[in-house]
Amino acid sequence: MSAVREQLPEGRYGRSADARADRKLKIVGSVLGVLLLGVVAWIGYGYISGKSAFSGELIKFKVASASAVDVHLEVRKDPDVSGTCTLRALAESGVEVGRKDVTFEQREDLVNQVVTLRTTERATAAELVSCDAR
Repeated sequence: MSAVREQLPEGRYGRSADARADRKLKIVGSVLGVLLLGVVAWIGYGYISGKSAFSGELIKFKVASASAVDVHLEVRKDPDVSGTCTLRALAESGVEVGRKDVTFEQREDLVNQVVTLRTTERATAAELVSCDAR
């Protein structure tokens, strides 16, 4: 007697367990891919739209005297947007010795301005804390 084994027709008795697992993996992968694409688009839109309204940069500073620091600011903004930048001066010990809010209402997209920041003692550094549109 020959040992001939009959081959059963594939798929005749339903899908195999491997085919079901592959289908589930494809569905889960597709859903995760769409979610990741949505998160990247949302973060990108927030980055682009939030940055264009109002931003400032401290170009340089100069200690003018024991009680003042001159700070050169450059602000990029939309011409119809106004806002405020906050500056602070620091002593050698790191203690804050001066703070000032500077308002920018010019109808220009690029504003360069030198601001004098008064201090309570000699400052060794100045920094731009923040710039916010109004």
